[in-house]
Amino acid sequence: MKLKNKIITLGTIITMGVSLSSCSDFLEIKPLNDIVLENFWNEKSDVDNIVAGCYSAMQTQTFVDRCIIWGESRSDNMIGGNNIANVQSLSNIFKENINSSNEFTAWNSFYNIINRCNTVLKYAPSVAEKDPNYTHSDLLATEAEVSALRDLCYFYLIRTFRDVPYYTYAYTDDSQSLALPATKFDDVLDSVITDLERVQDNALKVYPETQSTYNTGRVTQDAIHAMLADMYLWKGDYNNTVKYADLVIKSKMDKYKTNLSSGTSGGVIYIVNGTIISGGGSNKLVNGFPLINDNSITGNNYGNAFGTIFGTGNSNESILELTYEHDNTMLSNGAISNRYGNATSNPGHIKPADFISTDISDNSFTVFHNIYDTRYYENIRNISGTLYGINKYTTSYGQVNFSTTTPKTTYGTPAAAAYCHSNWILYRLSDVMLMKAEALSQMVNITDTTGAYHSYNDSILRVAFNLVNSINKRSYGSTSSTDTLKYTSFNTKQSMENLVFDERQRELMFEGKRWYDLVRRSRRDGNTTYLIRAVIRKFTEGSSAAQSKLSKMDGIYWPYNENELKVNSYLVQNPAFGSGENSSYEISK
Repeated sequence: MKLKNKIITLGTIITMGVSLSSCSDFLEIKPLNDIVLENFWNEKSDVDNIVAGCYSAMQTQTFVDRCIIWGESRSDNMIGGNNIANVQSLSNIFKENINSSNEFTAWNSFYNIINRCNTVLKYAPSVAEKDPNYTHSDLLATEAEVSALRDLCYFYLIRTFRDVPYYTYAYTDDSQSLALPATKFDDVLDSVITDLERVQDNALKVYPETQSTYNTGRVTQDAIHAMLADMYLWKGDYNNTVKYADLVIKSKMDKYKTNLSSGTSGGVIYIVNGTIISGGGSNKLVNGFPLINDNSITGNNYGNAFGTIFGTGNSNESILELTYEHDNTMLSNGAISNRYGNATSNPGHIKPADFISTDISDNSFTVFHNIYDTRYYENIRNISGTLYGINKYTTSYGQVNFSTTTPKTTYGTPAAAAYCHSNWILYRLSDVMLMKAEALSQMVNITDTTGAYHSYNDSILRVAFNLVNSINKRSYGSTSSTDTLKYTSFNTKQSMENLVFDERQRELMFEGKRWYDLVRRSRRDGNTTYLIRAVIRKFTEGSSAAQSKLSKMDGIYWPYNENELKVNSYLVQNPAFGSGENSSYEISK
């Protein structure tokens, strides 16, 4: 953490929480010290405002920027876009030319959130002793919520940098040292898993409808279960991945049934193998899962799922997302407008990789199955001729008509670049479904393919396939009953694993997931072969240098920022980006 950011003032925390809490009583705060802090933490509203400040810090451009850049930029999904030469640090990342001076190696925005969460955990118990309106159950719910936010930040950090400084106490004054050694990846992962396991039952299942803009984006029990499924997947504990993924899926199904019984779902649409069984309404079950309907049912227009999930935001599929006000006077998502731009005229600093942009138009189909996959049109927009931009997050909705030989696309008008209000999605249902499918693919016993094991392998592979196929079918722009995927093509461990990763790329493109998927697979394989094969597809030049850098396991993690190395003598630079050796880093097999 940079020395100048060592002290997180209470005034800053409160100020950043005001946009969410509408409270302005705490704007004039004395410099932070233990006495001031102890005098401040008296009422439930004090806790609520600091918790709101934790979310506000996550809504900043810097935080979402890191979610995009760390999670996508080095992957095969994207390359430099409009005016990329003016953002040299980002341009260098796309060239796989990263060093410790690159501004995107700075992690202080994440540690800022971590310290805010630690501060809440330190002082909130005293409020429960003082204010009878802040009950013990309120305290437990608060601790679960901010613990999850802190653990999520650490999860981002270790997936990006591998070994990072880990602490769970609040830095509140200058007497505390920020010089900490890096804790090993596995130790941090075990710690955040243990933490979430401890608090999961105390998290709220749903927040009150009041202050809905704020509450719809807060951590719930579903969000913690999604995090645990994700973390266990990285740990290689596939039984627990399935366990927590199933809890999320069951919860979504229960909410779906509740909405149906209350008449708020607008009806239900059952689709089995592409055939509409009954219709009328916005919700549907696709092979048993409560996914949002993507087509108009009565017509040829598709893309409704895209409009609901990314245009409107906080859909029924949402598990956790950063919520922005859909008002030009309120908080906007500057990271989206800067990086993804305005797809109507020009891409932002980032655009889709060329081989993805032309995947449909040149009939290469290396990513998408065929012209009927609506996600191609929802993810990518042909601006003019050979110019393509990222469509996801940048427009309010989109529709694709497949009644003509060449699919016709119609999009809503994006907001002005300065007023992008797209929510940033951290977890949604299809993501968790694919986590489960990936875990199941790893549970296949490949040493014995006969007898009981053959039956066992077949059963779990079919479950994995049905999960993937349900998501695929939701986005298949045709009322034809013809399957686009066949189980017989994916009935081995290797083929199913590849299918899951391919589907995750199609479904979660530009959502900050792809690079982490590639890193997770490299860790599991013990080499970077799969990652390299994927990434070099986007290079028109410099592929040899990129391949050389990424051939070492060290190279798939980011370097520590040079400023961190100056103030923290305990940190040793990743040898892929500097001199020196560190036993925590390994060479790819």
